Amino acid sequence: MASLPKPARAFLQGPPYAQVKEYVLKQIQSGAWLEGEMIPSEHQLAEQFGLSRMTVNRALRELTADQILHRVQGTGTFVALRKYESTVVEIRSLSQDIAERGHAHRAAVVVHRKERPADTVHGLFERKHASLFHSVLVHYENGTPIQLEDRFVNPELFPHYLDQDFTQLTPNEYLTRVAPIERVEFRIEALMPDSENATRLAMAPGEPCLVLNRRTWSFGQVASATALWHPGSRYRFSGSF
Repeated sequence: MASLPKPARAFLQGPPYAQVKEYVLKQIQSGAWLEGEMIPSEHQLAEQFGLSRMTVNRALRELTADQILHRVQGTGTFVALRKYESTVVEIRSLSQDIAERGHAHRAAVVVHRKERPADTVHGLFERKHASLFHSVLVHYENGTPIQLEDRFVNPELFPHYLDQDFTQLTPNEYLTRVAPIERVEFRIEALMPDSENATRLAMAPGEPCLVLNRRTWSFGQVASATALWHPGSRYRFSGSF
């Protein structure tokens, strides 16, 4: 649980409940209290500030309404997990998006192999392929898993795909270097992950994913078919035309 440094109140301004809000925000912004970490209880904050629990409760309720905090009945109050954001208008490098937020990207490779595609996957490629390249990666932002990338790749267009180290560059970065994208097709839907993928994404039981299904074309062929799974509680898509 987050610690409670003292003193606090003497340095803050405004009405009592606003003092508590300002204090909590400063602790989060400074990195003293981290995402997902439990903060001190209402009782502890009330004691520190010399305020009633009703006043502290108002401050925490307002911060919860602003999605700064997350309250769990019977457990406590936590620093909310931020919603990571991706654009659907253009295909960008996830690692680049993360770097632009000033955060660290890391990828863990779960699957990286050549395999015979199932009929449902085969149908996405329009042409018959005896085998496809298949990769599954989990992408992390500052140590938090934010995306599971399940990708099938056309081996005729990318014969050296399996030679790449996808802990050093993303599949998207490699593919766009090799072949220009001519066309993109995508759809977004809310789906429940299986238990294995829920574990990989550190998701709570019963939490849905936002899934971006995307196909790209290069040189008149389907280049790749990808399902990008994102925890619904900490991800959102945005864009403009």
